[in-house]
Amino acid sequence: MTEIFGVPTQALFGQLLIGLINGSFYALLSLGLAVIFGLLNIINFAHGAQYMLGAFTAYLLLNKLGVGYWWSLLITPFIVGATGVVIERLLLSRLYQLDHLYGLLLTFGLALIIQGLFRNEFGSSGQPYAIPPQLVGGQNLGFMFLPNYRGWIIAASLVVCLSTWYVIERTKLGSYLRAATENPQLVQAFGVNVPRMITLTYGFGVGLAALAGVMAAPVYQVSPQMGSDLIIIVFAVVVIGGMGSIMGSILTGFGLGLIEGLTKVFYPEASSTVIFIIMAIVLLVRPAGLFGTQK
Repeated sequence: MTEIFGVPTQALFGQLLIGLINGSFYALLSLGLAVIFGLLNIINFAHGAQYMLGAFTAYLLLNKLGVGYWWSLLITPFIVGATGVVIERLLLSRLYQLDHLYGLLLTFGLALIIQGLFRNEFGSSGQPYAIPPQLVGGQNLGFMFLPNYRGWIIAASLVVCLSTWYVIERTKLGSYLRAATENPQLVQAFGVNVPRMITLTYGFGVGLAALAGVMAAPVYQVSPQMGSDLIIIVFAVVVIGGMGSIMGSILTGFGLGLIEGLTKVFYPEASSTVIFIIMAIVLLVRPAGLFGTQK
């Protein structure tokens, strides 16, 4: 059996694949957080609960209405994003002139409420969600076996992340969004409805979390705890990449997933803490994050 640095090739590439899959979810979730913080200055601690809502919405659509994975992938972000729109209009819009801490506390409370309601209804154990038939099986690449669904997750998350970056950084809509965070009065003078734009931006960030939840359902099962288990790591990813940095969140999410996978191979004892060790080092050297700008 071929070895690299004393590690069997199959084991090494298998862990790298797991790292890429985790990194795909880190990137999608941190991207949603970066969009919300970068454009609204809200630290959305409910993001993990909204990710869980996406998985549960797909689960309920399948079991109650017979709606399969592909339609759920399209419908769920709009359903959960609509709940985000309601939250922004009724609650968050009242906090924009206050310290960031108030938004964090509000969204943290919302996360606890949402998770508590679903835990009371469904219990703490995970609910299975089947891989779509079109993506069952895998490909033998010689040096490793690549399950089709895992490959789909990596490819789809890359497309979504890069498309979001392009819209925000390279289009007229994105320039309006960025300008609205700096000078909303000026943007409104050009006939742009800034409050509506802010509301839809929050809904879009929540929709990204829901999309990640649907994609994660066949891999991790559907559980009320799935968001709380992930959100702390995702916040660490956002801090390392730079709060509000779109490309920073994407690159850091995938990169840290790979680092976590390699750590599981070469030093498993540190695999659960390596991301936080990196965060501490980055904050010491560059407090604004790797891709953030110091204000």
